[in-house]
Parts: sequence; structure tokens; C-alpha cells
Amino acid sequence: MHAIILTVHIIACLLLIGFVLIQHGKGADAGAAFGGGGGGASGSLFGSQGSASFLSRASAILAAIFFITSLTLAYFSVDKPGKVKSVTESVPTTQQKVDKTPADLPELP
Repeated sequence: MHAIILTVHIIACLLLIGFVLIQHGKGADAGAAFGGGGGGASGSLFGSQGSASFLSRASAILAAIFFITSLTLAYFSVDKPGKVKSVTESVPTTQQKVDKTPADLPELP
């Protein structure tokens, strides 16, 4: 279950990045109105306003999927009660044997 949600999360993330990068900004319409941009808004693939609404709706849906999968992954990552609660408790302790001072070194006063 975790792997499926993680896969959907990564795919939604990559698609969301792609759709946001494809969208044009608000200032691009002002430049097209003054003769820039070649064919203008009427020559676009989705019509004059169709591309903006399609890309913005797709981005909103992908953002919702990304948000839901983020919350689901966060819920599944929470430790269940009864497990170790601290990092220091999970580290194994080792007892080091302290030898006496070697014979060739003098004793400290």
C-alpha cells in the first residue's frame, strides 16, 4: 500500500511541475495584445481561453492529489505505540573494558 501511494505521489509531483511550467503568466497576455506572440490567442491549440482553464484545472486536480498523498504518507510514517520513542534508546550500548595501566608507563600520583 505504501509503495502504491508513493508511486502516485511521485507521478503527481512530476506532472504538477510539468503543468505549472507549461502555463504562461498573466503578463504574457498583455504582450500578445500589442502584436507580439505571432498568431495571437486565436491560434492556440485549446482556443482563446481553453488552454488556461484546462491547464489550471489539471494543475488544481494534481495539487489536490499531491496534497492527499502527502497527508496519507505522513499518516503511514507515524510510529505505532510500543515502539522505541527516542533515538538514544535504539542505540545499542557497549561496555568497554578498561585495562590497568600498562607496566611500561608510570602510575599517576
